[in-house]
Amino acid sequence: MIRGAPADPPTHRKASTIWALSVPRILIGAVVIALSLAAALAVMNLLWPSTPTGRRPALAEVPPLDAITRTSVVVAPAALALAALRDTIEGAAPRNLAGSRQGGKDIPLIGDIGWTVDRGPIAVSGRPDALAVSTGLLGTFRATGKLGAQVGNAVGGAVGNAASLLGGDLGRQVQDFAGKTFDQRVDVRGTVVVTSRPALAPTWRIVPNLTAQVNISDVTIPVAGFRLSAANEVKPVVDQSVRQQVAALDARVRNDPFLEQAARREWAKMCRAISLGAAAAGVPDLWLEIRPTRAFAAQPRIDANALHLVIGVQAETRVVPNETKPDCPFPAQLELVPQIDKGRVAIGVPIDVPFTEVNRLLEAQLKDRSFPEDGRSPVEVTVRRTTVAASGDRLLISLVVKAREKKSWLSLGAEATLHIWGRPALDRQNQILKLSDIELDVESEAAFGLLGAAAQAARPQLRAALAERAAVDLKPFAADARNRVDAALAAFRQQQNGVRVDASVTALRLVGIAFDAKTLRVIAEADGVVDVAVTTLAVP
Repeated sequence: MIRGAPADPPTHRKASTIWALSVPRILIGAVVIALSLAAALAVMNLLWPSTPTGRRPALAEVPPLDAITRTSVVVAPAALALAALRDTIEGAAPRNLAGSRQGGKDIPLIGDIGWTVDRGPIAVSGRPDALAVSTGLLGTFRATGKLGAQVGNAVGGAVGNAASLLGGDLGRQVQDFAGKTFDQRVDVRGTVVVTSRPALAPTWRIVPNLTAQVNISDVTIPVAGFRLSAANEVKPVVDQSVRQQVAALDARVRNDPFLEQAARREWAKMCRAISLGAAAAGVPDLWLEIRPTRAFAAQPRIDANALHLVIGVQAETRVVPNETKPDCPFPAQLELVPQIDKGRVAIGVPIDVPFTEVNRLLEAQLKDRSFPEDGRSPVEVTVRRTTVAASGDRLLISLVVKAREKKSWLSLGAEATLHIWGRPALDRQNQILKLSDIELDVESEAAFGLLGAAAQAARPQLRAALAERAAVDLKPFAADARNRVDAALAAFRQQQNGVRVDASVTALRLVGIAFDAKTLRVIAEADGVVDVAVTTLAVP
Protein backbone atom coordinates (compact mmCIF):
# COMPACT_ATOMS: atom_id res chain seq x y z
CA MET A 1 0.00 0.00 0.00
CA ILE A 2 1.23 3.46 -0.90
CA ARG A 3 1.43 5.70 1.87
CA GLY A 4 -1.05 8.53 1.74
CA ALA A 5 -3.36 6.71 -0.82
CA PRO A 6 -6.94 6.15 0.18
CA ALA A 7 -7.88 2.66 1.14
CA ASP A 8 -10.17 0.52 -1.17
CA PRO A 9 -13.69 0.52 -0.03
CA PRO A 10 -14.95 -2.82 1.28
CA THR A 11 -17.47 -3.33 -1.59
CA HIS A 12 -14.87 -3.03 -4.34
CA ARG A 13 -12.59 -5.47 -2.63
CA LYS A 14 -15.46 -8.02 -2.46
CA ALA A 15 -16.29 -7.77 -6.22
CA SER A 16 -12.68 -8.21 -7.20
CA THR A 17 -12.44 -11.27 -5.10
CA ILE A 18 -15.58 -12.82 -6.73
CA TRP A 19 -14.29 -12.12 -10.28
CA ALA A 20 -10.93 -13.60 -9.45
CA LEU A 21 -12.60 -16.75 -8.20
CA SER A 22 -15.07 -16.98 -11.26
CA VAL A 23 -12.54 -16.79 -14.11
CA PRO A 24 -11.07 -20.22 -13.48
CA ARG A 25 -14.52 -21.74 -13.26
CA ILE A 26 -15.58 -20.16 -16.58
CA LEU A 27 -12.46 -21.37 -18.24
CA ILE A 28 -12.98 -24.86 -16.88
CA GLY A 29 -16.62 -24.83 -18.11
CA ALA A 30 -15.53 -23.68 -21.56
CA VAL A 31 -12.99 -26.46 -21.74
CA VAL A 32 -15.60 -29.00 -20.68
CA ILE A 33 -18.06 -27.77 -23.32
CA ALA A 34 -15.34 -27.78 -25.97
CA LEU A 35 -14.33 -31.30 -25.02
CA SER A 36 -17.98 -32.39 -25.09
CA LEU A 37 -18.51 -30.92 -28.55
CA ALA A 38 -15.31 -32.49 -29.81
CA ALA A 39 -16.38 -35.83 -28.42
CA ALA A 40 -19.84 -35.43 -29.96
CA LEU A 41 -18.37 -34.50 -33.33
CA ALA A 42 -16.00 -37.42 -33.14
CA VAL A 43 -18.89 -39.76 -32.44
CA MET A 44 -20.91 -38.19 -35.26
CA ASN A 45 -18.01 -38.49 -37.64
CA LEU A 46 -17.67 -42.08 -36.59
CA LEU A 47 -21.33 -42.84 -37.10
CA TRP A 48 -22.07 -40.49 -39.99
CA PRO A 49 -18.82 -39.59 -41.73
CA SER A 50 -18.74 -36.48 -43.87
CA THR A 51 -17.61 -38.58 -46.82
CA PRO A 52 -19.64 -41.54 -48.09
CA THR A 53 -18.74 -44.90 -46.73
CA GLY A 54 -19.99 -48.36 -47.47
CA ARG A 55 -18.33 -51.05 -49.46
CA ARG A 56 -19.91 -51.67 -52.85
CA PRO A 57 -21.46 -55.12 -53.08
CA ALA A 58 -19.61 -57.69 -55.14
CA LEU A 59 -20.72 -57.70 -58.77
CA ALA A 60 -21.59 -60.92 -60.54
CA GLU A 61 -19.77 -61.55 -63.80
CA VAL A 62 -21.59 -60.50 -66.96
CA PRO A 63 -20.55 -62.19 -70.22
CA PRO A 64 -19.70 -59.88 -73.13
CA LEU A 65 -22.51 -59.11 -75.53
CA ASP A 66 -22.54 -61.26 -78.61
CA ALA A 67 -22.72 -59.79 -82.09
CA ILE A 68 -26.49 -60.00 -82.07
CA THR A 69 -28.28 -61.12 -85.20
CA ARG A 70 -31.82 -60.16 -86.09
CA THR A 71 -34.06 -61.20 -88.96
CA SER A 72 -35.01 -58.36 -91.30
CA VAL A 73 -37.43 -58.41 -94.21
CA VAL A 74 -37.82 -56.16 -97.24
CA VAL A 75 -40.87 -56.69 -99.46
CA ALA A 76 -40.76 -54.57 -102.60
CA PRO A 77 -43.82 -54.31 -104.85
CA ALA A 78 -43.06 -53.32 -108.44
CA ALA A 79 -45.81 -51.87 -110.58
CA LEU A 80 -45.22 -52.06 -114.33
CA ALA A 81 -47.55 -49.53 -115.91
CA LEU A 82 -49.59 -50.96 -118.78
CA ALA A 83 -48.81 -47.76 -120.66
CA ALA A 84 -45.09 -48.62 -120.47
CA LEU A 85 -45.82 -52.12 -121.70
CA ARG A 86 -47.93 -50.70 -124.54
CA ASP A 87 -45.17 -48.30 -125.60
CA THR A 88 -42.63 -51.11 -125.62
CA ILE A 89 -44.79 -53.37 -127.77
CA GLU A 90 -45.65 -50.44 -130.02
CA GLY A 91 -41.99 -49.94 -130.79
CA ALA A 92 -41.18 -53.61 -131.24
CA ALA A 93 -44.17 -55.01 -133.17
CA PRO A 94 -44.05 -54.86 -137.03
CA ARG A 95 -46.34 -52.26 -138.53
CA ASN A 96 -47.32 -53.97 -141.77
CA LEU A 97 -47.56 -57.33 -143.42
CA ALA A 98 -47.63 -58.08 -147.14
CA GLY A 99 -47.94 -61.24 -149.23
CA SER A 100 -48.96 -62.64 -152.60
CA ARG A 101 -49.30 -65.80 -154.59
CA GLN A 102 -49.71 -66.81 -158.16
CA GLY A 103 -53.03 -67.88 -159.53
CA GLY A 104 -53.00 -71.63 -160.00
CA LYS A 105 -55.02 -74.75 -160.44
CA ASP A 106 -57.87 -73.62 -158.24
CA ILE A 107 -58.30 -70.33 -160.08
CA PRO A 108 -57.80 -70.00 -163.84
CA LEU A 109 -55.77 -66.83 -163.38
CA ILE A 110 -52.50 -65.74 -164.89
CA GLY A 111 -51.28 -63.06 -162.45
CA ASP A 112 -51.08 -62.30 -158.75
CA ILE A 113 -53.35 -62.51 -155.77
CA GLY A 114 -51.82 -60.20 -153.16
CA TRP A 115 -52.50 -58.23 -150.02
CA THR A 116 -50.98 -55.60 -147.76
CA VAL A 117 -52.12 -55.21 -144.16
CA ASP A 118 -51.15 -52.37 -141.80
CA ARG A 119 -51.74 -52.56 -138.07
CA GLY A 120 -53.19 -49.76 -136.01
CA PRO A 121 -52.08 -48.49 -132.59
CA ILE A 122 -51.41 -51.09 -129.90
CA ALA A 123 -53.83 -51.21 -126.98
CA VAL A 124 -53.09 -53.00 -123.70
CA SER A 125 -55.82 -53.75 -121.18
CA GLY A 126 -55.78 -55.67 -117.94
CA ARG A 127 -58.20 -57.90 -116.17
CA PRO A 128 -57.64 -60.03 -113.05
CA ASP A 129 -56.64 -63.16 -114.95
CA ALA A 130 -54.83 -61.86 -118.03
CA LEU A 131 -53.35 -59.10 -120.11
CA ALA A 132 -54.84 -58.40 -123.54
CA VAL A 133 -52.78 -56.77 -126.28
CA SER A 134 -54.86 -55.82 -129.30
CA THR A 135 -54.60 -53.89 -132.54
CA GLY A 136 -56.73 -53.25 -135.58
CA LEU A 137 -55.81 -54.32 -139.12
CA LEU A 138 -56.53 -52.35 -142.28
CA GLY A 139 -55.29 -53.34 -145.71
CA THR A 140 -55.97 -54.09 -149.35
CA PHE A 141 -56.74 -57.37 -151.11
CA ARG A 142 -56.13 -57.34 -154.85
CA ALA A 143 -56.16 -59.60 -157.86
CA THR A 144 -54.26 -58.58 -161.04
CA GLY A 145 -53.44 -60.33 -164.36
CA LYS A 146 -55.56 -62.08 -166.96
CA LEU A 147 -57.80 -65.07 -167.14
CA GLY A 148 -56.42 -68.26 -168.56
CA ALA A 149 -57.87 -70.13 -171.57
CA GLN A 150 -59.44 -72.71 -169.29
CA VAL A 151 -61.74 -70.10 -167.80
CA GLY A 152 -64.23 -70.64 -170.61
CA ASN A 153 -64.45 -74.35 -169.87
CA ALA A 154 -64.74 -73.72 -166.15
CA VAL A 155 -67.43 -71.13 -166.58
CA GLY A 156 -69.09 -72.90 -169.43
CA GLY A 157 -69.35 -76.08 -167.39
CA ALA A 158 -70.93 -74.14 -164.62
CA VAL A 159 -73.49 -72.48 -166.85
CA GLY A 160 -73.74 -75.01 -169.68
CA ASN A 161 -77.39 -75.72 -169.20
CA ALA A 162 -78.24 -72.04 -169.10
CA ALA A 163 -76.23 -71.41 -172.25
CA SER A 164 -78.09 -74.13 -174.16
CA LEU A 165 -81.43 -72.70 -173.10
CA LEU A 166 -80.48 -69.11 -173.94
CA GLY A 167 -78.61 -69.87 -177.06
CA GLY A 168 -74.98 -69.98 -178.16
CA ASP A 169 -74.36 -66.30 -177.48
CA LEU A 170 -73.84 -66.81 -173.70
CA GLY A 171 -71.26 -69.53 -174.26
CA ARG A 172 -69.47 -67.36 -176.76
CA GLN A 173 -69.50 -64.43 -174.22
CA VAL A 174 -68.04 -66.66 -171.56
CA GLN A 175 -65.32 -67.81 -173.93
CA ASP A 176 -64.58 -64.19 -174.63
CA PHE A 177 -63.33 -63.75 -170.98
CA ALA A 178 -60.28 -65.84 -171.80
CA GLY A 179 -57.19 -63.68 -172.08
CA LYS A 180 -58.84 -60.62 -170.70
CA THR A 181 -56.78 -58.49 -168.22
CA PHE A 182 -58.18 -57.30 -164.92
CA ASP A 183 -57.18 -55.40 -161.73
CA GLN A 184 -59.60 -55.79 -158.81
CA ARG A 185 -59.08 -54.42 -155.30
CA VAL A 186 -61.05 -54.46 -152.06
CA ASP A 187 -60.39 -53.14 -148.53
CA VAL A 188 -59.66 -55.65 -145.80
CA ARG A 189 -60.28 -55.11 -142.08
CA GLY A 190 -59.57 -57.25 -139.03
CA THR A 191 -58.15 -57.48 -135.51
CA VAL A 192 -55.35 -59.28 -133.69
CA VAL A 193 -55.67 -60.03 -129.96
CA VAL A 194 -52.76 -61.51 -128.01
CA THR A 195 -53.56 -62.72 -124.48
CA SER A 196 -50.93 -63.21 -121.79
CA ARG A 197 -51.32 -64.97 -118.45
CA PRO A 198 -47.88 -64.26 -116.95
CA ALA A 199 -46.51 -66.46 -114.19
CA LEU A 200 -43.29 -66.60 -112.18
CA ALA A 201 -41.12 -69.68 -112.30
CA PRO A 202 -38.80 -70.72 -109.43
CA THR A 203 -35.87 -70.39 -111.87
CA TRP A 204 -36.12 -66.59 -111.76
CA ARG A 205 -37.94 -66.48 -115.08
CA ILE A 206 -41.27 -65.06 -116.23
CA VAL A 207 -43.46 -67.39 -118.27
CA PRO A 208 -45.72 -65.17 -120.44
CA ASN A 209 -48.19 -67.88 -121.61
CA LEU A 210 -49.10 -66.09 -124.83
CA THR A 211 -52.00 -67.00 -127.12
CA ALA A 212 -53.18 -65.11 -130.22
CA GLN A 213 -56.39 -64.79 -132.21
CA VAL A 214 -56.72 -63.22 -135.69
CA ASN A 215 -60.02 -62.09 -137.16
CA ILE A 216 -60.35 -60.98 -140.85
CA SER A 217 -63.56 -59.63 -142.29
CA ASP A 218 -64.81 -61.81 -145.17
CA VAL A 219 -64.90 -59.70 -148.33
CA THR A 220 -64.61 -61.02 -151.89
CA ILE A 221 -63.37 -59.93 -155.31
CA PRO A 222 -65.59 -61.00 -158.28
CA VAL A 223 -63.54 -62.00 -161.33
CA ALA A 224 -65.41 -63.32 -164.36
CA GLY A 225 -67.89 -65.18 -162.25
CA PHE A 226 -65.30 -66.28 -159.71
CA ARG A 227 -65.22 -64.89 -156.17
CA LEU A 228 -61.90 -64.60 -154.37
CA SER A 229 -62.37 -64.57 -150.57
CA ALA A 230 -60.11 -62.13 -148.69
CA ALA A 231 -60.61 -64.03 -145.44
CA ASN A 232 -59.57 -67.32 -147.03
CA GLU A 233 -56.55 -65.78 -148.73
CA VAL A 234 -55.28 -63.35 -146.03
CA LYS A 235 -56.15 -64.95 -142.69
CA PRO A 236 -53.90 -68.05 -143.02
CA VAL A 237 -50.93 -65.84 -143.82
CA VAL A 238 -51.64 -63.38 -141.03
CA ASP A 239 -52.27 -66.28 -138.64
CA GLN A 240 -48.95 -67.83 -139.48
CA SER A 241 -47.07 -64.54 -139.15
CA VAL A 242 -48.68 -63.72 -135.80
CA ARG A 243 -48.07 -67.25 -134.49
CA GLN A 244 -44.41 -67.04 -135.42
CA GLN A 245 -43.98 -63.67 -133.73
CA VAL A 246 -45.88 -64.72 -130.63
CA ALA A 247 -43.89 -67.96 -130.36
CA ALA A 248 -40.62 -66.05 -130.71
CA LEU A 249 -41.71 -63.49 -128.10
CA ASP A 250 -42.87 -66.21 -125.71
CA ALA A 251 -39.54 -68.04 -126.01
CA ARG A 252 -37.55 -64.83 -125.62
CA VAL A 253 -39.39 -63.80 -122.45
CA ARG A 254 -39.17 -67.32 -120.96
CA ASN A 255 -35.41 -67.36 -121.48
CA ASP A 256 -34.72 -63.72 -120.70
CA PRO A 257 -32.69 -63.42 -117.45
CA PHE A 258 -33.64 -59.77 -116.89
CA LEU A 259 -35.50 -60.54 -113.64
CA GLU A 260 -32.61 -62.57 -112.26
CA GLN A 261 -30.09 -59.93 -113.30
CA ALA A 262 -32.07 -57.16 -111.63
CA ALA A 263 -32.43 -59.27 -108.47
CA ARG A 264 -28.71 -60.03 -108.42
CA ARG A 265 -27.88 -56.32 -108.63
CA GLU A 266 -30.13 -55.47 -105.67
CA TRP A 267 -28.89 -58.54 -103.76
CA ALA A 268 -25.31 -57.33 -104.12
CA LYS A 269 -26.31 -53.82 -102.97
CA MET A 270 -27.91 -55.25 -99.83
CA CYS A 271 -24.97 -57.52 -98.95
CA ARG A 272 -22.74 -55.10 -97.05
CA ALA A 273 -22.06 -53.32 -93.77
CA ILE A 274 -23.48 -49.82 -93.31
CA SER A 275 -21.86 -47.35 -90.91
CA LEU A 276 -24.09 -46.32 -88.02
CA GLY A 277 -21.58 -43.94 -86.50
CA ALA A 278 -20.70 -43.78 -82.80
CA ALA A 279 -23.25 -44.13 -80.01
CA ALA A 280 -21.43 -41.55 -77.90
CA ALA A 281 -18.21 -39.57 -77.74
CA GLY A 282 -15.15 -41.76 -77.30
CA VAL A 283 -16.99 -44.89 -78.44
CA PRO A 284 -15.94 -46.65 -81.67
CA ASP A 285 -18.20 -46.49 -84.72
CA LEU A 286 -20.69 -49.30 -85.15
CA TRP A 287 -21.70 -51.01 -88.37
CA LEU A 288 -25.00 -52.56 -89.40
CA GLU A 289 -24.21 -55.75 -91.30
CA ILE A 290 -26.91 -56.91 -93.74
CA ARG A 291 -26.67 -60.43 -95.13
CA PRO A 292 -29.58 -61.45 -97.40
CA THR A 293 -30.37 -65.16 -97.13
CA ARG A 294 -33.73 -65.81 -98.80
CA ALA A 295 -35.75 -64.48 -101.74
CA PHE A 296 -39.47 -64.96 -102.23
CA ALA A 297 -42.19 -63.63 -104.52
CA ALA A 298 -45.89 -63.81 -105.22
CA GLN A 299 -47.42 -64.50 -108.60
CA PRO A 300 -48.10 -61.41 -110.72
CA ARG A 301 -51.32 -59.54 -110.16
CA ILE A 302 -53.03 -57.53 -112.89
CA ASP A 303 -55.42 -54.62 -112.69
CA ALA A 304 -56.68 -52.00 -115.11
CA ASN A 305 -53.53 -49.89 -114.82
CA ALA A 306 -50.51 -52.06 -114.09
CA LEU A 307 -48.91 -55.44 -113.79
CA HIS A 308 -47.91 -55.87 -110.14
CA LEU A 309 -44.98 -58.02 -109.10
CA VAL A 310 -43.96 -58.42 -105.44
CA ILE A 311 -40.49 -59.69 -104.51
CA GLY A 312 -39.22 -60.01 -100.95
CA VAL A 313 -35.83 -60.56 -99.35
CA GLN A 314 -35.12 -61.89 -95.88
CA ALA A 315 -31.80 -60.95 -94.35
CA GLU A 316 -29.80 -61.39 -91.18
CA THR A 317 -28.85 -58.04 -89.64
CA ARG A 318 -26.45 -57.44 -86.79
CA VAL A 319 -24.40 -54.63 -85.29
CA VAL A 320 -20.64 -55.15 -85.30
CA PRO A 321 -17.78 -52.88 -84.17
CA ASN A 322 -15.92 -53.03 -87.50
CA GLU A 323 -16.83 -52.95 -91.17
CA THR A 324 -17.31 -56.47 -92.54
CA LYS A 325 -17.56 -58.06 -95.99
CA PRO A 326 -20.41 -60.56 -95.56
CA ASP A 327 -20.74 -63.55 -97.86
CA CYS A 328 -24.22 -63.65 -99.43
CA PRO A 329 -24.69 -66.44 -102.02
CA PHE A 330 -27.48 -65.63 -104.46
CA PRO A 331 -30.30 -68.19 -104.16
CA ALA A 332 -30.68 -70.49 -107.16
CA GLN A 333 -34.43 -70.80 -106.55
CA LEU A 334 -37.06 -68.13 -106.05
CA GLU A 335 -39.50 -69.21 -103.36
CA LEU A 336 -43.11 -68.70 -104.45
CA VAL A 337 -45.50 -67.57 -101.71
CA PRO A 338 -49.19 -66.57 -101.52
CA GLN A 339 -50.24 -63.14 -102.67
CA ILE A 340 -48.72 -60.18 -100.81
CA ASP A 341 -50.75 -56.99 -100.70
CA LYS A 342 -48.25 -54.36 -99.60
CA GLY A 343 -44.57 -53.66 -99.53
CA ARG A 344 -42.83 -53.28 -96.22
CA VAL A 345 -39.47 -52.92 -94.54
CA ALA A 346 -38.74 -54.49 -91.16
CA ILE A 347 -35.12 -54.16 -90.04
CA GLY A 348 -33.80 -55.27 -86.66
CA VAL A 349 -31.40 -52.65 -85.29
CA PRO A 350 -29.51 -53.14 -82.01
CA ILE A 351 -28.63 -49.80 -80.35
CA ASP A 352 -25.54 -49.96 -78.12
CA VAL A 353 -25.36 -47.36 -75.33
CA PRO A 354 -22.21 -47.32 -73.13
CA PHE A 355 -22.84 -47.27 -69.38
CA THR A 356 -20.94 -44.00 -69.16
CA GLU A 357 -23.77 -42.48 -71.15
CA VAL A 358 -26.36 -44.29 -69.02
CA ASN A 359 -24.69 -42.82 -65.90
CA ARG A 360 -24.90 -39.34 -67.36
CA LEU A 361 -28.57 -39.68 -68.27
CA LEU A 362 -29.53 -41.23 -64.94
CA GLU A 363 -27.66 -38.62 -62.96
CA ALA A 364 -29.48 -35.91 -64.87
CA GLN A 365 -32.70 -37.52 -63.66
CA LEU A 366 -31.71 -37.86 -59.98
CA LYS A 367 -29.00 -35.39 -59.02
CA ASP A 368 -30.02 -32.79 -56.40
CA ARG A 369 -33.47 -34.33 -56.09
CA SER A 370 -34.76 -34.79 -52.57
CA PHE A 371 -36.98 -37.65 -51.50
CA PRO A 372 -39.70 -37.87 -50.41
CA GLU A 373 -40.63 -35.03 -52.72
CA ASP A 374 -43.62 -33.89 -50.67
CA GLY A 375 -41.27 -32.86 -47.82
CA ARG A 376 -43.53 -34.34 -45.14
CA SER A 377 -41.19 -37.08 -44.00
CA PRO A 378 -39.07 -36.55 -40.85
CA VAL A 379 -36.04 -37.50 -42.95
CA GLU A 380 -35.00 -35.89 -46.24
CA VAL A 381 -32.66 -37.72 -48.59
CA THR A 382 -30.94 -35.71 -51.35
CA VAL A 383 -29.05 -37.43 -54.18
CA ARG A 384 -25.54 -36.12 -54.85
CA ARG A 385 -24.07 -38.56 -57.37
CA THR A 386 -25.20 -41.64 -59.31
CA THR A 387 -23.40 -44.55 -60.95
CA VAL A 388 -24.68 -47.72 -62.60
CA ALA A 389 -22.97 -51.10 -62.86
CA ALA A 390 -24.06 -54.43 -64.34
CA SER A 391 -24.15 -57.56 -62.22
CA GLY A 392 -25.56 -60.82 -63.55
CA ASP A 393 -29.10 -60.14 -64.73
CA ARG A 394 -29.46 -57.01 -62.58
CA LEU A 395 -28.15 -53.47 -62.40
CA LEU A 396 -26.64 -51.93 -59.28
CA ILE A 397 -27.31 -48.22 -58.84
CA SER A 398 -25.02 -46.55 -56.29
CA LEU A 399 -26.35 -43.27 -54.93
CA VAL A 400 -24.29 -40.86 -52.88
CA VAL A 401 -26.97 -39.20 -50.74
CA LYS A 402 -27.20 -36.55 -48.09
CA ALA A 403 -29.65 -37.67 -45.40
CA ARG A 404 -30.97 -35.06 -42.98
CA GLU A 405 -33.12 -35.81 -39.94
CA LYS A 406 -35.67 -33.01 -39.57
CA LYS A 407 -37.48 -34.07 -36.39
CA SER A 408 -35.09 -32.59 -33.85
CA TRP A 409 -33.85 -29.01 -33.65
CA LEU A 410 -30.31 -30.21 -34.26
CA SER A 411 -31.25 -31.40 -37.83
CA LEU A 412 -28.61 -34.07 -37.67
CA GLY A 413 -27.48 -35.37 -41.04
CA ALA A 414 -24.71 -37.08 -42.93
CA GLU A 415 -23.73 -38.46 -46.30
CA ALA A 416 -23.85 -42.13 -47.16
CA THR A 417 -23.72 -44.36 -50.22
CA LEU A 418 -26.86 -46.36 -50.92
CA HIS A 419 -26.74 -49.36 -53.22
CA ILE A 420 -29.98 -50.28 -54.94
CA TRP A 421 -30.53 -53.43 -56.97
CA GLY A 422 -33.00 -53.52 -59.82
CA ARG A 423 -33.81 -55.42 -63.00
CA PRO A 424 -33.95 -53.32 -66.16
CA ALA A 425 -37.34 -53.33 -67.83
CA LEU A 426 -38.27 -51.76 -71.15
CA ASP A 427 -41.36 -49.59 -71.33
CA ARG A 428 -42.01 -50.07 -75.04
CA GLN A 429 -44.88 -47.66 -75.31
CA ASN A 430 -43.02 -44.73 -73.73
CA GLN A 431 -39.54 -45.86 -74.92
CA ILE A 432 -38.09 -45.66 -71.41
CA LEU A 433 -35.73 -47.97 -69.55
CA LYS A 434 -36.95 -48.43 -65.96
CA LEU A 435 -36.03 -50.60 -62.99
CA SER A 436 -38.24 -53.29 -61.52
CA ASP A 437 -37.84 -55.43 -58.38
CA ILE A 438 -36.01 -52.58 -56.60
CA GLU A 439 -34.43 -53.48 -53.28
CA LEU A 440 -31.78 -51.97 -51.00
CA ASP A 441 -28.51 -53.75 -50.52
CA VAL A 442 -27.56 -54.95 -47.02
CA GLU A 443 -24.97 -52.18 -46.71
CA SER A 444 -27.66 -49.63 -47.51
CA GLU A 445 -29.95 -51.17 -44.91
CA ALA A 446 -27.27 -50.52 -42.29
CA ALA A 447 -26.81 -46.93 -43.49
CA PHE A 448 -30.51 -46.31 -43.11
CA GLY A 449 -30.45 -47.87 -39.67
CA LEU A 450 -28.00 -45.24 -38.49
CA LEU A 451 -30.60 -42.56 -39.12
CA GLY A 452 -33.06 -44.20 -36.80
CA ALA A 453 -36.72 -45.02 -37.01
CA ALA A 454 -37.55 -41.93 -39.03
CA ALA A 455 -35.23 -43.03 -41.80
CA GLN A 456 -36.66 -46.52 -41.74
CA ALA A 457 -40.10 -45.01 -42.31
CA ALA A 458 -38.77 -43.14 -45.36
CA ARG A 459 -37.48 -46.28 -47.07
CA PRO A 460 -40.72 -47.22 -48.91
CA GLN A 461 -41.07 -43.67 -50.17
CA LEU A 462 -37.50 -43.66 -51.43
CA ARG A 463 -38.01 -47.01 -53.15
CA ALA A 464 -41.16 -45.73 -54.87
CA ALA A 465 -39.39 -42.55 -55.93
CA LEU A 466 -36.49 -44.50 -57.41
CA ALA A 467 -38.87 -46.77 -59.30
CA GLU A 468 -40.36 -43.69 -60.91
CA ARG A 469 -37.30 -41.50 -61.32
CA ALA A 470 -34.52 -44.02 -61.97
CA ALA A 471 -35.35 -44.16 -65.67
CA VAL A 472 -33.44 -43.56 -68.89
CA ASP A 473 -35.29 -41.89 -71.74
CA LEU A 474 -34.38 -43.86 -74.86
CA LYS A 475 -36.31 -41.73 -77.35
CA PRO A 476 -33.22 -39.75 -78.45
CA PHE A 477 -31.41 -43.01 -79.21
CA ALA A 478 -34.44 -44.36 -81.06
CA ALA A 479 -34.73 -41.18 -83.12
CA ASP A 480 -31.03 -41.33 -83.97
CA ALA A 481 -31.30 -44.99 -84.99
CA ARG A 482 -34.31 -44.21 -87.18
CA ASN A 483 -32.40 -41.47 -88.98
CA ARG A 484 -29.44 -43.78 -89.55
CA VAL A 485 -31.57 -46.60 -90.95
CA ASP A 486 -33.39 -44.13 -93.17
CA ALA A 487 -30.03 -42.89 -94.42
CA ALA A 488 -29.04 -46.48 -95.16
CA LEU A 489 -32.23 -46.98 -97.19
CA ALA A 490 -31.34 -43.92 -99.23
CA ALA A 491 -28.92 -46.13 -101.17
CA PHE A 492 -31.93 -47.92 -102.64
CA ARG A 493 -33.88 -44.80 -103.56
CA GLN A 494 -33.57 -43.79 -107.20
CA GLN A 495 -35.44 -42.18 -110.04
CA GLN A 496 -33.89 -42.76 -113.41
CA ASN A 497 -34.47 -44.52 -116.73
CA GLY A 498 -38.19 -44.74 -116.11
CA VAL A 499 -37.79 -46.51 -112.74
CA ARG A 500 -38.71 -44.88 -109.45
CA VAL A 501 -37.82 -46.57 -106.15
CA ASP A 502 -39.09 -45.11 -102.88
CA ALA A 503 -37.93 -46.51 -99.53
CA SER A 504 -38.29 -44.84 -96.15
CA VAL A 505 -38.66 -45.59 -92.44
CA THR A 506 -42.09 -44.88 -90.98
CA ALA A 507 -41.61 -46.00 -87.38
CA LEU A 508 -39.08 -47.49 -84.98
CA ARG A 509 -40.07 -49.71 -82.05
CA LEU A 510 -37.97 -50.76 -79.06
CA VAL A 511 -38.50 -54.46 -78.46
CA GLY A 512 -35.84 -55.72 -76.03
CA ILE A 513 -32.71 -55.02 -73.99
CA ALA A 514 -29.46 -56.76 -73.11
CA PHE A 515 -26.24 -55.65 -71.44
CA ASP A 516 -22.74 -56.58 -70.41
CA ALA A 517 -20.29 -54.89 -68.05
CA LYS A 518 -19.74 -51.90 -70.35
CA THR A 519 -22.69 -51.59 -72.68
CA LEU A 520 -26.46 -51.44 -72.53
CA ARG A 521 -27.99 -52.75 -75.77
CA VAL A 522 -31.50 -51.79 -76.80
CA ILE A 523 -33.05 -53.89 -79.58
CA ALA A 524 -35.08 -51.84 -82.04
CA GLU A 525 -37.13 -52.75 -85.09
CA ALA A 526 -37.49 -50.20 -87.86
CA ASP A 527 -40.63 -50.35 -89.98
CA GLY A 528 -40.84 -48.76 -93.38
CA VAL A 529 -42.30 -48.84 -96.84
CA VAL A 530 -40.80 -49.53 -100.22
CA ASP A 531 -42.38 -49.11 -103.62
CA VAL A 532 -41.12 -49.54 -107.19
CA ALA A 533 -42.84 -47.96 -110.17
CA VAL A 534 -41.78 -48.72 -113.75
CA THR A 535 -43.03 -46.14 -116.25
CA THR A 536 -40.67 -46.88 -119.13
CA LEU A 537 -39.23 -50.14 -120.42
CA ALA A 538 -36.02 -50.36 -122.38
CA VAL A 539 -36.59 -52.07 -125.71
CA PRO A 540 -34.09 -54.93 -126.07
